[in-house]
Amino acid sequence: MFKILTLNNISVRGLERMPRDKYEIASEIQHPDAVLLRSYKMHGMVLPDSLKAVGRAGAGVNNIPVEALSKRGIPVFNSPGANANAVCELVIGGMFLACRNICQAWDFARQVVGDDAAISKQVEAGKKQFVGYELPGRALGVIGLGAIGVQVANTALKLGMRVYGYDPKITVQSAWRMSSDVQQATSIDDLLSKVDFVTFHVPLMDSTKCMLNAERLGLMKKGAVILNFAREGIVDDAAVLDAIKSGKVFAYINDFPSNLLKTSDRVITLPHLGASTAEAEDNCAVMVVDQVRDFLENGNIRNAVNFPEAVMPRTDGFRIAIANSNVPNMVSQISTAMARAGLNILDLLNKSLGDLAYTVADVDKKLPASVVHEIAAIDGVLSVRVINV
Repeated sequence: MFKILTLNNISVRGLERMPRDKYEIASEIQHPDAVLLRSYKMHGMVLPDSLKAVGRAGAGVNNIPVEALSKRGIPVFNSPGANANAVCELVIGGMFLACRNICQAWDFARQVVGDDAAISKQVEAGKKQFVGYELPGRALGVIGLGAIGVQVANTALKLGMRVYGYDPKITVQSAWRMSSDVQQATSIDDLLSKVDFVTFHVPLMDSTKCMLNAERLGLMKKGAVILNFAREGIVDDAAVLDAIKSGKVFAYINDFPSNLLKTSDRVITLPHLGASTAEAEDNCAVMVVDQVRDFLENGNIRNAVNFPEAVMPRTDGFRIAIANSNVPNMVSQISTAMARAGLNILDLLNKSLGDLAYTVADVDKKLPASVVHEIAAIDGVLSVRVINV
C-alpha cells in the first residue's frame, strides 16, 4: 500500500486514478511515499525518510526544495502543458484587454451617474478616450516555446497577427506542434525590436530574472504591450512602470499583483488566474498522478524537473531503481554487485541529466537485501529502491 500526502486540494479526477486497494491518500498522513501539491510552499518542511517522489499539479516548482530532494535521489514531477490552453486563453484575452482599453472603459462606464439620458450623453462624449486598435497585422513576440508558448503563437497566427518566437532550447515535440509561419528571432533583443506585443513563457531562474529590463525596453517600439503570465520576477516591474510613464509602453498585463503595480492605470494585474480553470486543474492532476504512480509502481520517470526521462517496459524479472550522482564507473559497480550475487540482468536502462543519473535494471531473481545494501553503499548512490512486480 502506497501512502500519498496531499498538501493542497488535488482534483478528484486525478486522485481517482490511484486505486484504493493500492493507495492511501490523505491531507494528514504519516510516512508518505509521495507528496502531491499545487502552490503549497515546501521550503522549510521536514522531508520524511519514507518520501520517494514529489508531484506538482502545475508547471513551476519554485515552491519545492528541488535541490534538497535531488540530493536524496527523489524526483520532482510536474505537469508541463496540462494548463496550456488555460494560460493561452488568458494571454490572448490580455491582448484584447490592452489594445481595446477594455478595463479602463469598463471602469469609466461604472462611474457615470445620472438618468439614462445623462449617462448616454456622458458615454458618447467619453468613449473617444478609449479608442483602441485591432490585432490583425500586429506583431507578437513569444519568448519561450514550450507547450504554452507554442499554443499562444499558433492562436495569434489564426487571429491574423505576425508572430516571432525565441527559444534556444526548443524541443523536437514543440517544434512539431508549432506552425511553420512562426518566424524565428535570433535573440531576445532581435525579437523585442520587431514586435508590438511580447509575452513570456519561461521559468524563473537566475538567467531569466528581470529578463525584460530597462535596457531591453529601450529596444522596443513605442506603444508596446507587455504580457507576463509566466512568473513574477521575469519582468522588471519598476522599469516597465517608468516606460509607461514615458509613453514607451502602452500597457502591461500580468498575473502577479503588487503594491507597486497598483499605482498605474495602464497596468492590468490579475490575481494569478493563469491556470485557474476547472479543466486545467483536472488536466494537471491527471498528468502528475499518472507520472507519480508510474514511478512508484514501475520506477519509470517522466517529466521530472531534476532527473532524466527514464522509461523501461517491465519484464518478468525483479526490478531495482537507483538514483545516483552522474560519475564514471557507476553502472559497472552496480552490475558487478549483482553479478557477485549470481543475478542475471534481463534489461537495463541508464540515463543522466546534468549532475544526476538514474538506473533501472530487471534481474532474473529476487534481489537479496545484502545486494541492495551493497549498492546503496556505493559512493555517489543517492537512493535505491526494489520494485515488486
